[in-house]
Amino acid sequence: MGFLGGTLMVSLFGCFRRPSASAELSGTLAQTPTGAAAGQPACTVRPQQTEGPYFVDEGLNRSDIRSDPATGSVKPGVPLTLQFRVSQVGANACVPLAGAIVDVWHCDATGAYSDVADRRANTLGQKFLRGAQVTNADGTVEFTTIYPGWYPGRTTHIHFKIRGNTAANQGANQGYEFTSQLYFDDALSDRIYTQAPYSTRGQRTTRNQNDGIFRSGGDQLMLSLTQNGEGYTGRFEIGLELT
Repeated sequence: MGFLGGTLMVSLFGCFRRPSASAELSGTLAQTPTGAAAGQPACTVRPQQTEGPYFVDEGLNRSDIRSDPATGSVKPGVPLTLQFRVSQVGANACVPLAGAIVDVWHCDATGAYSDVADRRANTLGQKFLRGAQVTNADGTVEFTTIYPGWYPGRTTHIHFKIRGNTAANQGANQGYEFTSQLYFDDALSDRIYTQAPYSTRGQRTTRNQNDGIFRSGGDQLMLSLTQNGEGYTGRFEIGLELT
């Protein structure tokens, strides 16, 4: 799961181009191209957002990210199946992007991230709610996790990163990297947070429109959910232009 040293640029239709590695594109919104009108395929594109302080490159290639691998302890919460479909945007088509590494990480029901030390908790050495998968021939990956909790200053969100090598640069010390976040409907979060174990946190302090990061394109990063038994399933499609 190691990532090669150099980076190429990931650009989005409707955006000016910037280096993708650790780039913060707050204030830059991607647009969904109209296909025929723009002379480009009608692919879904999204804005990049800040990585934040909690990314840890654990190299955990796994689909079910609920547990801590060292102890087997599973984080409680409302079940969430998270699916990504990643495409490469070309001049005339959206082609499934196979072989891309998709990393996912988010906080637990109490607002704590694993393998970090901050004012909420010291979880160094734990690896719950972190993992990565490699996209298949259809450009898809799937994670089993829980609905994320919240912490002061941020609305409900999940971080993700997409990275790898383009076909033209296999073997070269270059690759692409795209980082962003997924968001949830406030009304759904309100309902879920009335349930245990989320309810022990009390009233959350930040909603979508009060979150400065969300206001920089979060409305294009909303995860649409369907109920699946006691939990939910969300599918997110994203197209990247690699140059």
